Amino acid sequence: MDSTRAPASAGPPPVRPARWGAGAPWPGRAELRADLRSSLVLAGVLLLAGVPAGLLWWGLAPRATFRVSADGPVPVGHPSAELLVADDGVYTLVVAGLGLVAGSVAWRLRRRRGVATVLALGLGTVLASLVAWQLGELLGAGPSPVELAAIGTRITTPLRLGSPAALAVASFLAVLVYVVSTLLTAAEDLDRPDPAPAADAPLRREVGPVQGPAPSVRGVEGTGSSS
Repeated sequence: MDSTRAPASAGPPPVRPARWGAGAPWPGRAELRADLRSSLVLAGVLLLAGVPAGLLWWGLAPRATFRVSADGPVPVGHPSAELLVADDGVYTLVVAGLGLVAGSVAWRLRRRRGVATVLALGLGTVLASLVAWQLGELLGAGPSPVELAAIGTRITTPLRLGSPAALAVASFLAVLVYVVSTLLTAAEDLDRPDPAPAADAPLRREVGPVQGPAPSVRGVEGTGSSS
């Protein structure tokens, strides 16, 4: 009796999943396309939010009042020395609140949680900070040369942002809120609901195994016995 075993038939080689970067499409591309429109809307809304932020900065920032005399502007009252940094401080608080609110609201959009929303959040808050900065300085412009030459006229100090780094505060806090919320979520899909199927999608039917033609039924031919 031969004790050697016949070699086992080799099955098909295991198929390795294609990796991103090796010719396989990035799995998040479809998500980016689905969230493109909502991300543009989010960035546009944040851009418009810079208008009330600029108005708030202009209304809350303290400024000093001067009276123009023959010897030059004379302060009215006792202006605080903190006015030099008050503009930057108030602006930072305003855009920080905007960033916190924007990050929280963006996270509430469960259907659009993903990379596109984060990018729109960062870009939109930067644009809002720029709008608030320009609008505040436009409304709080300093006195004109004509006003400075008119003796007895009261003028106020201009509204100026001395620290350009404050423009990044809103974007940093908005993205930080979103990232922290992502880390605190246990679900891998960030609790994002599955996309609803299209209404005009064709119905899929389960097709069973194909069977051969039914056997023909033949009549039983009986041979009559001769009586």
